[in-house]
Amino acid sequence: MSKVITKSNFNEEVINSDKPILVDFFSKTCGPCRMLAPVLDAIAEETTDFYVGKVCIDDELPLALEFSISVVPTLLVFKEGKCLETFTGYRNKEEILKIMERFI
Repeated sequence: MSKVITKSNFNEEVINSDKPILVDFFSKTCGPCRMLAPVLDAIAEETTDFYVGKVCIDDELPLALEFSISVVPTLLVFKEGKCLETFTGYRNKEEILKIMERFI
């Protein structure tokens, strides 16, 4: 299951994560975000190599601004407390898993 990431739990869930974490910055009104959600949910259910987290920019605007999110969906890959990769737009499951292979 995807982790809900907020400003208050960001350090605990992302920075201090014991595994790489893919963080999806999304908006409730974004069509591509809604298309991506079930893909990320499936990945989160199937993998144990990394975590999947979600940040709703509608609710967590300060966190989105902190990472200069200007387009949704934007996905950030964190490992050992550092953001190592950023990509935007819809990606299918295979593309996302291929990207994540480099960090596990």
